[in-house]
Amino acid sequence: MRYKAILFDMDGTVLDTLRDLNAAANTALAEFGFPAMSLDETRRRVGNGSRRLLELSLPEGTPDDILDRILAWYLPYYNAHANDTTAPYPGIAELLAALKAAGTPLAVVSNKPDRTVKELAAIHFPGLLEIAVGENEAGGVRRKPWPDTLLTAAAALGVEPGDCLYVGDSEVDVLTAGRAGMDCASVLWGFRSREELEQAGAKLFFNTPEELEGFILKRKD
Repeated sequence: MRYKAILFDMDGTVLDTLRDLNAAANTALAEFGFPAMSLDETRRRVGNGSRRLLELSLPEGTPDDILDRILAWYLPYYNAHANDTTAPYPGIAELLAALKAAGTPLAVVSNKPDRTVKELAAIHFPGLLEIAVGENEAGGVRRKPWPDTLLTAAAALGVEPGDCLYVGDSEVDVLTAGRAGMDCASVLWGFRSREELEQAGAKLFFNTPEELEGFILKRKD
């Protein structure tokens, strides 16, 4: 097997989090008198962290102090409701179990807050992941597209970045993998279209977890 560790994005890759993200963001927006966004608008805006999601959902020119207040309200609310409807995509648990059985170290890396990433990983994938890493800028771990979260996960697994495969569903994942010196596998069941991923430079595409499993376990040097 070519890769010594597999790192997975969370939203749109291993977990379908869209409805909980949409509901929490709309609740926060309503709390401050702003209109709601559609599910499809949320789909297009997620992937760059909570602040960016809210920023894209507010009218252009909204002052930063208003955004800061909404974000401060949103973060604890979303953490409390992050698992209301969230669930793994079909075939993901089986994929992780197969890779784990093959002796492959696994991690989840996300732009979600670190606490939420760890909690969701423990709930949905107990015993399958060696580590879960989220954004923790206060601790010096910047969100994607900075490579910090991927490099943190690789170091924790004791694997060189070039020996890792990063699996994601967005243009941010493609860019981050490149900056970290990792190959990127782009999945097509998530929040972005193939066309959007191709425009970002994606080269490896997978329609199902079963296809991805075959690629990882059967590819030779």
